Parts: sequence; C-alpha cells; structure tokens
Amino acid sequence: MSVLDGNLGGGHAVKETNVPTIPSGRRVEQAAVNALRALLQRHDHVVEEISGQNDYGEDLFVTFADAGRVTNDVIKVQVKGGVSWRRSYGYGVPVRQHAETWADGNVPVFCVVFDPDAERLYWANATEQLRLGVYRGRRPRTIRLPTTAVLDDSNVATFVAKARAYVGGYRGRNAVLSHLGEMAGVTFGKSDRVLHWINEYEEQLIFWQRPGEPHATLLHSDLGWDPTPITPEGLLIPGGSALGLEFGTDYPEELRRLTPIPVVSGIILNMPEAMWLASCFSATKWARQGMNVG
Repeated sequence: MSVLDGNLGGGHAVKETNVPTIPSGRRVEQAAVNALRALLQRHDHVVEEISGQNDYGEDLFVTFADAGRVTNDVIKVQVKGGVSWRRSYGYGVPVRQHAETWADGNVPVFCVVFDPDAERLYWANATEQLRLGVYRGRRPRTIRLPTTAVLDDSNVATFVAKARAYVGGYRGRNAVLSHLGEMAGVTFGKSDRVLHWINEYEEQLIFWQRPGEPHATLLHSDLGWDPTPITPEGLLIPGGSALGLEFGTDYPEELRRLTPIPVVSGIILNMPEAMWLASCFSATKWARQGMNVG
C-alpha cells in the first residue's frame, strides 16, 4: 500500500510502506539448495525441489543416475545454508519435529549444509544417525556433519556410492541386514550369512559368518555387541557328545561336574543360546570351507 507525502498537486514523492521484503536467511538457504542442485546435476543426477510452503523437513528429492541411466535409488535431502550451523565438531542440523519421519520413513533422509564463507557443502546421513541413536538408547536431537564430510566434484562419486548402498539396505534381504548391522554397529556384506535370535531375557544375538573365513562371529547385545569368534574348539557344550552333535568339543567329565555350563570363547552361555549357536555353526559349515552356494 502507498500513501502520499503531501498531495499530488504539490509534486511530492510517493513513499511506499508495508512493502514485503525477502529475508536474508532465505537468500542463504536458496543459495545452499542451488549449490547442491548444481553439483548433482553436473554429474547427471536428477534433482527435484520440494515446495517450501510447508516445513516438512526436506528440500530436495534426489534420484541417482548410473552411467547416464536413471536408477531406482532415491533420497530426500534437508539443505541448510549459513554460518549459524557451525559447531565445534563441524556443523549441526537440529532434528526438531522430524525425528520420526527422518528415522522411519520409506525414503532415507540426508542433511547437507552449505557454508558460504568456505563455499563448501557438507553432508551426513540423518536417517542412519537417528536409527543408530535408538539402538544405543537415545535418539540424537542434532544431526552432526563433520568437517571431513565435504561434498564436491572430487568426491561426489563416493557420496553417491554410499547413499545408494544405504538406499539398497531398505530393500529385500538387504533391509534385514541393514537393520541388524545398524543395531550391532557393523556392516554386513551381501554374501555374509547372518542369523538373528532373541533369548528369553530379550537379549539379542547375531550369528555372523563371512564366506571363506575359518571362524564365525557372535554379536551379543548383553556383551555390548563386542565381536566374539566362534570355532569348534571354542564352543563347549556339556553333554554335546551324548546329543550326537558334530560341532564343538565335549567337556571332560571332571570339568562337567565343576562347571556344567556351556561356554563360547570363554563367555558363559545358557543352554538355549549354546544350542542355537551350535545349530548356526553347523548350518554354515560350507561357508567356512569357501564353497560357492547361490
């Protein structure tokens, strides 16, 4: 709306009031979106901007391409710009009300910060950080972007490879491996044999066998997920011979009387745990021998 300073006849200039202005923060945010879009499009990836009318916690859909062909791998990106996101460890993006959608949505969410002073982009996998936080007992309130996580032309291929691998973890058997790996803090290979069980105390056990590796690995939630090697000599089950088991070794009679309990690599188990491990170990014998079974 405009008002007159004086009257038209006097030839006074018109003074404008209530004219909308663009906040400086929006210019910085848009510069961040533009910088990320330009980088990804230079490498033939498809970028679609999400309407900024509502704060849903994501600014871009990114569909990755491979050798010029569009793939089915899609992520969402929350983009921030400006120096206000700097932290002692690098950069931080607050989660606020987006915790559930970022952690449990069908499409993983990544955070990217653009520092206008350094003219650099930094990235982090928000979905991964939130899910790991849950497994460790506390969901983080801020997504951390370390200063080492620079995103530019020299390493965009690495970023794409990591993002696509994570997206792949949402599909089929890989989704299970991704879930278990995040819970235990490890990364399982596609050819690894991974078995999961929950005991009567709600403790979680993961049996992990890499093809060709001479031993298996136990990951146990009650042991802080520390890897424990499993070998025939290390898995001791009292009465094993009487049960006709072909794995492990039996306790000598004198030790059985003193300690009638199963043990794996020096760690005490209850009998159901030991029997489950023994079954897993027996079923994956071919993998330790390096057999290639499809």
